[in-house]
Amino acid sequence: MLMMRAPAAYQKGGVITERNPDLCAIRLRIPAGVLPVEKMTGIVEIAKKYGCGEVHLTTRQTMEIPHVDSSRLEEIVTDLEKNGTPLGAEHDEVVNIIACPGTAQCKYSNIETFNLAKQIDERVFGKEANIRVRISISGCPNACTSPILNEIGIVGRIRPLRVPGLCTGCGTCAEYCKEKAITIKNGISELIPERCVQCGICVQSCPFDLLKSEYRHYLITVGGRRGRHPAPGKELISVETEEDVVEIIDRTVYWIYRNTWSGRHLADQIDEIDFDAFKEKIRKEFSAGT
Repeated sequence: MLMMRAPAAYQKGGVITERNPDLCAIRLRIPAGVLPVEKMTGIVEIAKKYGCGEVHLTTRQTMEIPHVDSSRLEEIVTDLEKNGTPLGAEHDEVVNIIACPGTAQCKYSNIETFNLAKQIDERVFGKEANIRVRISISGCPNACTSPILNEIGIVGRIRPLRVPGLCTGCGTCAEYCKEKAITIKNGISELIPERCVQCGICVQSCPFDLLKSEYRHYLITVGGRRGRHPAPGKELISVETEEDVVEIIDRTVYWIYRNTWSGRHLADQIDEIDFDAFKEKIRKEFSAGT
């Protein structure tokens, strides 16, 4: 009796078996959820051809084409490649990179995010990792994409610096600060460092442009977890350039691959695999900011 061999596409993470095992949902690779309209048109035609004419927008800023006949997997994967929206990832690997709109759209953002997401995608997307690795970028500590609850998180921050001798004591910065980290004493604004989350809103709010950015940087965290038992990630390092961010993310993914066990969240084993030693090594090489 001849055994039917499953299509090679079945082994890829973007193919998700549905409740009906004869059908699959096809997840796409769309870093930061950004698509030219031409590619969206292509997805529409592919969803009509292979699925039920619907797409599902996922929490990871990508799309799934549901109810695809498993016998047509190779065909749909080929068409998705031609459309420039290839098969995504969902297994024990680096999955779709997500990002907030960043400085391209958001007035609160401290960093550009879309291009950074694409660079990280090109470097690590789909890499084998023993566990599922989610990477999230937020342009500011408002953290709309919940970076600290992902295996790897990136947050854009700035440290405010007051121009000495020029503050009028108007109190605008103190009014805008949600952390109550600024007080007005003797007609001068004073920062309470331990309360400051380095969001930069005070810098933008100063009507006389007397608050400056002393240190614009990317905070990278590792080991966050969403789901039924959420846990915040641990601070790895703060760096000032996109190049350093991409390099550190690549090394972190490799460290995860080399040290983790499958079947457990990174948050549950991060101490066992000596995160502190990895952090010390990264900080020595990349000179962590202060």
